[in-house]
Amino acid sequence: MRFNTRLLHEGVIREINGATLPPIYQSSAFDQETAEDLAGIFGNKKMGYCYTRVSNPTITAFENRITKLEGGIGSVACSSGMAALSNALLNILQAGDEIISSASLYGGTIDLFRDIEAFGIKTNYVRNNDLEQIEAAFNERTKVVFAETIGNPCLDVTDIKKLAEIAHSHGVPLIVDNTTATPYLIKAIELGADIVVNSSSKYINGSSNSISGVLTDSGHFKWTREKYPVLGEYVKFGPMAYIAKMRSGLFRNMGTCLSPFNAYLNVIGLETLGLRMDRQCSNALALATWLEETYSDITVNYPGLKSSKWHDIAEGQLNNGYGAILTIRVGSKERAFQIMNKLTIPYILSNIGDTKTLVVHPASTISLHSTPQELEDAGVYDDLIRISVGIEDVDDLIEDFRNALKGE
Repeated sequence: MRFNTRLLHEGVIREINGATLPPIYQSSAFDQETAEDLAGIFGNKKMGYCYTRVSNPTITAFENRITKLEGGIGSVACSSGMAALSNALLNILQAGDEIISSASLYGGTIDLFRDIEAFGIKTNYVRNNDLEQIEAAFNERTKVVFAETIGNPCLDVTDIKKLAEIAHSHGVPLIVDNTTATPYLIKAIELGADIVVNSSSKYINGSSNSISGVLTDSGHFKWTREKYPVLGEYVKFGPMAYIAKMRSGLFRNMGTCLSPFNAYLNVIGLETLGLRMDRQCSNALALATWLEETYSDITVNYPGLKSSKWHDIAEGQLNNGYGAILTIRVGSKERAFQIMNKLTIPYILSNIGDTKTLVVHPASTISLHSTPQELEDAGVYDDLIRISVGIEDVDDLIEDFRNALKGE
């Protein structure tokens, strides 16, 4: 099946009453016929639901669809994208372990890596796609390699295949954040990623009505007790070791579960992901091209432009478009604010992936707590505006930007 058909039909368990969407099981706990049944579920010896903090039928319906879409063996939906990323990493890491990460990251992820230093987990930053620097960063404490498929807001496109080859040659997994690309643009697992994280608050949901995140395990990485002692007894589950550990350990105990209602809204949003991304990507390319051709005093960054230093990687790795985000540098923070305030169509807010166009000044918002070096590595400058392009008529967007840039 092709992408949009798969969105609607793969991973779907049809309801016996004929409903075309999963019911919202808005229940904190689930009754069992016998005490033995409940004991069996708690002991992982019987299938079923006991408590929504652990699992819920509506959430399972969402997870199943994501698993099929990403091409993995299992997914775990969480209360936010940051919760999904935290769980993805802490499920296998302990004090003394180290992460190798691309330096061009979303500001919230940099903040998270700074926070987990207090737990003895260190992050070593490298230039994205700098293979020599990445190789040199490995040591006996390295346990995971991390990158964003398309950096936010740097918009650098990670060469996932090469990065996966390096990680695997050192016996560690590659975890990627696929939020800005989504499986519509990149099949990260097919390219070698072991764990894929999506902030489903963004493009997967599509309408900015739910905070959520989801992680998907490829089932390909060979976990060992010696290399990853925190997996302990779960290694016996083979390809399911990672998901089994998370379900029975960290995810359950940290309480980062998604609400059933938000899972339901995500299922609705997911069904139009392909249609939305197709329009958003074509709009972004048109807007970026127009801005670059019209304003010599504005620097436009978009992977779909030949002027982008990541265009060649994008050409070889992305499908169906180059993403729906572009950035512009306009010369000063004051001018950036002036342009944003004159725009009438875009919303000024810190989300991405909405059906509506959104603009933000990253240096004063999502990257506010980053150091000067972290800002430079992430491609964040004082005069930078990030534009998350929506599904509006692109001629209206172009006209709005023309008016905002007129007579400053």
